[in-house]
Amino acid sequence: MSATDDRTSGASGTAGQSAAELLGSDVREGYAEIGDVKLHYVEAGEGPLVILLHGFPEFWYGWRLQIQPLAAAGFRVVAPDMRGYNLSSRPKGVKAYDFGQLTADIRGLIQERGAETALLAGHDWGGSVAWATAMAYPEVVERLAILNAAHPRKLSQGLHHPGQLRKSWYFFFFDLPDLPESIVHANHWHFFRHFLRDAHPAYTPEETERYIDAWSQPGAAAGMINYYRSSVRTPPKKAEAALRQIKAPTLVIWGEGDRYLGPELAEPEHDDVPNLEGVERLPDASHWVHHDEHERVNQLLIDFFAPAQPAKG
Repeated sequence: MSATDDRTSGASGTAGQSAAELLGSDVREGYAEIGDVKLHYVEAGEGPLVILLHGFPEFWYGWRLQIQPLAAAGFRVVAPDMRGYNLSSRPKGVKAYDFGQLTADIRGLIQERGAETALLAGHDWGGSVAWATAMAYPEVVERLAILNAAHPRKLSQGLHHPGQLRKSWYFFFFDLPDLPESIVHANHWHFFRHFLRDAHPAYTPEETERYIDAWSQPGAAAGMINYYRSSVRTPPKKAEAALRQIKAPTLVIWGEGDRYLGPELAEPEHDDVPNLEGVERLPDASHWVHHDEHERVNQLLIDFFAPAQPAKG
């Protein structure tokens, strides 16, 4: 299947470009069949496998500033569209987006790409899935990097405080039936575009059209919103029971200007993440830390993942 199959036309020529046209001819695209879903991915480089998990409301393109630098540093980089997003399968129903399904996707992707383990990085919702994957399938996560995504225990604690509840209002708005899908489509996707407004530098019109093209895939808006519905509807006791100590060496990268998550959520409890190697706080970066300060983020990831590379003789 080609990278442009099953995709609606974008509002500009840029939106219809392939990943190779955007990032370089050495970038590959494909589809991984995992159970009953297909995950579209972009891949570059050779070496230890790095999986980059995007957040809301992005898709693989959110990592466009990381893919080539990591590949050039000696890694094989795979950035998938998570289920529900862009060109990946967009199953219907809230149950299709629980953490059991999401983490199984990532384990399956690592195996489908021919690896036993991966270096896993996730931002926002991708970070939440990365945390959960390292808990559910510790055997496949060699090292874990988290960008502006609170450990689930810290997030749960945060949501008991009025300040964080105000920041996270959209969690509960998205739980409404049907209405959110209507709202997000309105005014040329103003609602989703509004989430990206803090990026510095601002996203260009061409970059924004790439996002609009992804959001416009049939069923994508519902899929993206169903991540929140599933999360809000998970009984607290079930969420608590799923928590496991994370064994993998872990790095947290945190843009301190995050409008959605308070800075107190950055550092996980020692008992939950005993091998935390550090919390790198970037005071001038927004929630979109990998966009705002991509060179700094790239170097942090390269240095953190370097121990996985074979020793040079």
